Amino acid sequence: MKSKSFSLIIRNKIKDYSRIITPDSDKSISIRSFIFGCMALNVSRVKNVLESEDVFATIKCLKKLNFKIVKMNEGDYKVFGKGLGSAFCNNNITLDFENSGTAARLISGLISTTPNIKVKLKGDNSLSKRNMSTLINLLSRFGATFYPRNKTFFPLTLVSSSIPIGISYKAGVSAQLKSACLIAGLNSFGKTLIIESHASRDHSEKIIAKNKEVIKIKKDKRGLSKIEIFGKKNLSAINHRVPGDPSNAAFFTALTLLKKNSKLKIKNVCLNPRRIGFYKLLKRSGANIKFKNKKVLNNELVGDIHVLSSNLKPLVSRSKEFSTMVDEFPILFVMASLIPGTSIFNGIEDLANKESNRILEMKKILKKINVNCKYKSDQLKVKGLKKISTKNKKIIVPNLHDHRICMSTSILSLLTGINSEIKNFETVRTSSPSFLKIIKFLGGKYEIKKK
Repeated sequence: MKSKSFSLIIRNKIKDYSRIITPDSDKSISIRSFIFGCMALNVSRVKNVLESEDVFATIKCLKKLNFKIVKMNEGDYKVFGKGLGSAFCNNNITLDFENSGTAARLISGLISTTPNIKVKLKGDNSLSKRNMSTLINLLSRFGATFYPRNKTFFPLTLVSSSIPIGISYKAGVSAQLKSACLIAGLNSFGKTLIIESHASRDHSEKIIAKNKEVIKIKKDKRGLSKIEIFGKKNLSAINHRVPGDPSNAAFFTALTLLKKNSKLKIKNVCLNPRRIGFYKLLKRSGANIKFKNKKVLNNELVGDIHVLSSNLKPLVSRSKEFSTMVDEFPILFVMASLIPGTSIFNGIEDLANKESNRILEMKKILKKINVNCKYKSDQLKVKGLKKISTKNKKIIVPNLHDHRICMSTSILSLLTGINSEIKNFETVRTSSPSFLKIIKFLGGKYEIKKK
């Protein structure tokens, strides 16, 4: 059920605090666990699932493809896998991915190499504005066809390949495209070779890593992977507990670092090296952040994050780090605006094709509080202010359908006390249904304005 629309009003600064929280579960791993569970043989059990709108959209689409998924308890699901190539649907079926780019790309990878599939693909207004040309080009190489032929935005009709053959693919910064290729390769004849040019998220590889006959991974001196997928070999069932989302935890980390005399413990967070670029960047800038109680669960490194308020130096991100903190840049821009000096973010052009153009929209928001941002040649410079004047200022965020911008603006308002109205804040529930509950637990005050 879609969330009712509302705006979030913030008028007051948050006070200092000392708290322990558990963030929402990881969305990327939750979605992947359901998809690979459907592709595996026998019954998979996935616990601590993120019950958000993006994950529910994924489940609905998989059920339309004739897969059985049963909820046992809160966050606890059984997935009745039927093996590779087992998806099925009538030709008049429409898969609505709503706001989930992850579901759209990964499920498209699944059905593109499943014989006798013809299905319409659609999303909400936000997803329908995201160019799918790279996905179309990738899956067309497996033999899938998209109609209309020259259209690159949803809605589209996908006709699967009748005899899919493995390909060789050079993966870039997008883990979603890499995973779509991996999934399509599992359903294809022969071998699919994926060569990384950037170290993107590797949750898909980790979920199926125990299937030694299916996947082989070799890493070079730079840590980049050469992934071999051997198609038409069935996957074993998954027994998975989803850890906390480091991207979700990032917002509360930022709040704590910049709020004087505050400390925070964030429990059971995924500390996958390809997901913690945000924390590494902040540590370089003087942040008091420590990872404790570390352990490996289902091939993922998990632990607690301890955060103390800190005096930070300007932030400088490297182009090669982009994929390790792709979702955290909006909150990094907010932090940069409140750190005296010039912060520099490199290699960020892909932010223009997220739920919104995150570079442009964050520039607009920061301009309202007189923060100077300059974007040129794939680099954003943010000149932070020693003091933010709140007098006669108000931030109004329009309906962007972008959860990261909504959350980032709320953190900015809580830190500065700037009067803000963030419209259609319900979009945050696509990835973080507990966000406002945690903000309230930390002492933040807000009002909800229903439409």
